[in-house]
Amino acid sequence: SALLPHSLLSAHHSFTKMKLKEDLNPMLLLLFHLMVWIYTIITFLPSYLLSWVSGPDGSFYGSEEERAKRVKARSVLGRPEGPYRAVSAMKKLVTSLHPGVDTLDKMFEYAAMRFPDRDCLGTREVISTEDERQGNGKVFKKVVLGEYRWLSYKDALTAATQLGSGLAALGQRPKTNIAIFCETRAEWIIAAQACFTYNFPLVTIYSTLGGPAIAHGLNETQVTHIITSKELLESRLKVILTEVPRLQHIIIVDNTPTTWPGYPCGISIHNMAAVQKLGARHEKGGFSPLPSDIAVIMYTSGSTGIPKGVMISHSNIIAGITGMAERIPNLCEEDTYIGYLPLAHVLELSAELVCVSHGCRIGYSSPQTLADQSTKIKKGSKGDTSMLQPTLMAAVPEIMDRIYKNVMTKVEEMNCVQRTLFILAYNYKLEQLTKGYSTPLCDKLVFRKVRSLLGGRTRVLLSGGAPLSAATQRFMNVCFCCPVGQGYGLTETCGAGTISEREGIMVNAHSQVENASFYPTSSLLFKLYPRICMDIHTFLQAAPFAVFPDRKKDLVKLQAGEYVSLGKVEATLKNCSLIDNICAYANSDETYVIGFVVPNQKQLLALVDQYGIRGSWEELCNSKAVEELVLKVITEAALAAQLERFEIPRKIRLSPEPWTPETGLVTDAFKLKRKELKTHYQDDIERMYGGK
Repeated sequence: SALLPHSLLSAHHSFTKMKLKEDLNPMLLLLFHLMVWIYTIITFLPSYLLSWVSGPDGSFYGSEEERAKRVKARSVLGRPEGPYRAVSAMKKLVTSLHPGVDTLDKMFEYAAMRFPDRDCLGTREVISTEDERQGNGKVFKKVVLGEYRWLSYKDALTAATQLGSGLAALGQRPKTNIAIFCETRAEWIIAAQACFTYNFPLVTIYSTLGGPAIAHGLNETQVTHIITSKELLESRLKVILTEVPRLQHIIIVDNTPTTWPGYPCGISIHNMAAVQKLGARHEKGGFSPLPSDIAVIMYTSGSTGIPKGVMISHSNIIAGITGMAERIPNLCEEDTYIGYLPLAHVLELSAELVCVSHGCRIGYSSPQTLADQSTKIKKGSKGDTSMLQPTLMAAVPEIMDRIYKNVMTKVEEMNCVQRTLFILAYNYKLEQLTKGYSTPLCDKLVFRKVRSLLGGRTRVLLSGGAPLSAATQRFMNVCFCCPVGQGYGLTETCGAGTISEREGIMVNAHSQVENASFYPTSSLLFKLYPRICMDIHTFLQAAPFAVFPDRKKDLVKLQAGEYVSLGKVEATLKNCSLIDNICAYANSDETYVIGFVVPNQKQLLALVDQYGIRGSWEELCNSKAVEELVLKVITEAALAAQLERFEIPRKIRLSPEPWTPETGLVTDAFKLKRKELKTHYQDDIERMYGGK
């Protein structure tokens, strides 16, 4: 029952128990079961034989339980150390993708030499932009985008080399920090590769950080050169330039004007194209880094306190992406990756570098243009996934939760027959996947439309950045017909310190973990803390499986002694179609949990309409009566998902405004910034806790 939204639970229970509603045609249900029975009989023998066949990489097909038993029998240490292990990977932890390729400049040169004319980096052209006025008076920008235009591997390497040479001509020196403060786009990777080639440690700063945080990062790393976009220069950087006295050169990635009036004396502003031309005229050889040299100083998104810079070496990143590549089956130059998460985040940077190292093509997007229904896409035109049809995609749970809820909302709007068939097909496929069997008929007849939301060709999804709820992960596995891998790690571990087994339908640690299988993706996890690295490695060698319930800062002990995992509560309740986002909060001096909720506008308006409640959106969100209605739905959903009573929020505050990185309440990876949320809702916290 935890697989489906609460509003579908009654239908789910009745259909699975064959207690049909009067308005459902029994013959239709009988026909469906007859088709399933015939199909199962026909496919049983080949599926059974296939379940005992070893895959090309030594893995086994079959049910998760069968694979686990076989892995246990193959233990390299000769003792029952636990069945849920990637034992073959533990024999020898590989630290480089290709022989002799031990730094990131060599990796890009290797890819350009092996795949010179293949597409590397793609960007969609903007055909038109227009303003669309909403019913509430707000104006949204809508765009119509054209085809992807591609830069080959050979041309991308040339662009990076010329940019690096141009930066050197502007006074940038090897082993001297340079900053990039830019949105995710092709120029970001070109700039990064230029820095890797010339041994300029690259300081990455989130594009949504506030002025003080940006100034802090630039001053702490003592940069004199920064690469940015015209929009970020004018909206964020311009106002803090006087606070960064060492800054001398600003390189703009856009095709922009060559004159920049109104900027402080002593700061020169250049176009990237002009710097590349300068580099082509005064080309110098690169200053090839050593594997131990710093490649990136990555500032975290600052979910607690000010952002912190994490120093990551070339060998760290190479080892990290080598481990990630192990978990992407058959990764090759035929794959297409869609890049839209912040490249200043270690998940996206690692994912794109993995793709570059294997000759994949990377098409760029944004959360606002990702799908046909995305906020900036004009109705009737295509989003980026429809145009690009990616085979590989990384996502944070927030993105996957949105997809899950959008699809399930559509399911709720289906007529009785359609909804019944969808639920039956969903549960049938989930059961078959657990046994290790495929369901091509279901995939083609039932889930093809859902799969087309991501372009229709996605074969691997990777989730990171926060815990993914069990319901969402199962949903993505079933409806998008591809495995969903979960990684657990930190910026300090170059991304995934562990990553799930590719064949399993693994759920997160907040649910059942019996089928979870993790392994360390690199022998050297991060540069600054070798002792912790050894401890993690030892732990993973000894543990039969890994369970990561939450960050320490997200665990709160209530007054009566119960521990509450705030992340678990949030991941569970996000599956409620009434909730777009939620932050659970608890005070150790209190006996109950409270919550701040961003409601789904469509669902909330439908709910209050049933009770005859009227008002503007702000008035509804501030209404005590509406709060109580929403709290009732949340409580029912929490009980259906088997949360403990003490974990369920007892009081809530509805937010009329969504939480975006621009509000400062979530990070670029859409992780909650608990400190900022607590400050923002301080008055409501006091109210919900009775003024204490």
